[in-house]
Amino acid sequence: MTDKTMTADDVASRLRSGMTIGIGGWGSRRKPMALVRALLRTEIADLTVVSYGGPDIGLLAAAGRIRRLVTAFVTLDSIPLEPHYRAARERGDFALTEVDEAMFMWGLTAAANRMSFLPVRAGLGSDVMRVNPELRTVTSPYEDGEEFVAVPALRMDAALVHLNRADRLGNGQYLGPDPYFDDLFCEAADTAYVSCEQLVETAELTKDAAPQTLLVKRHSVTGVVETPNGAHFTSCAPDHGRDEAFQKLYATTPWPEFAQRFLSGTSEHDYQSAVQAWHKEQQ
Repeated sequence: MTDKTMTADDVASRLRSGMTIGIGGWGSRRKPMALVRALLRTEIADLTVVSYGGPDIGLLAAAGRIRRLVTAFVTLDSIPLEPHYRAARERGDFALTEVDEAMFMWGLTAAANRMSFLPVRAGLGSDVMRVNPELRTVTSPYEDGEEFVAVPALRMDAALVHLNRADRLGNGQYLGPDPYFDDLFCEAADTAYVSCEQLVETAELTKDAAPQTLLVKRHSVTGVVETPNGAHFTSCAPDHGRDEAFQKLYATTPWPEFAQRFLSGTSEHDYQSAVQAWHKEQQ
């Protein structure tokens, strides 16, 4: 059994410019923000990013690291449209491949199963076929002869996800209300890195929780990082909710000012300390 623990900076050192990187979570919920911040401390750029987007996309877009984004949406949940993503798109900073939520899921599923595409009904009769002219349709070879959208596989070089608990072997557990698609991200990528709120012994993962909460299996995980509050400022229920006050600050502060105050340090500790200092100022 291999000990797969590493640091967030170790993960970032394994990534390269030009890669296709998947980021788990959903909107402003359980995003691997500490890993994204570690990536921002490098010079890595020219990325194709696959994500049910939230502030992960906003940070990378504002910093000019994205070449192409594959997504169904980019939102902060309580703030419907991610403002830094919007500004970058309005400037034409990167290309966008837009699919709907179901098509995105089936693209991950196709990649996880090493298929080039999967036929689905999602998208038929919608404008997604117009805004994404690269999509193709296929006809069933059986009696029905039905037409489907051929959703291409979303294969990735690396996936970044955040979970509540993990062990050193790479087994990851969610304790909140929704697994999202973090398991598919890991299975659809050549390498996968799991950050977690807390590292625990393997036996602890099922001591007080159902086996179904073991979302990510060690065979699909390359590295594990313990990052308490590593999803900040997104939520990671039940460990912590979304930091709505800080999210509002992020959404309303010009990017250079925000980056200078909160992202100019050399470690995740510097970021967390800057956030704590800001909260003290608000009291």
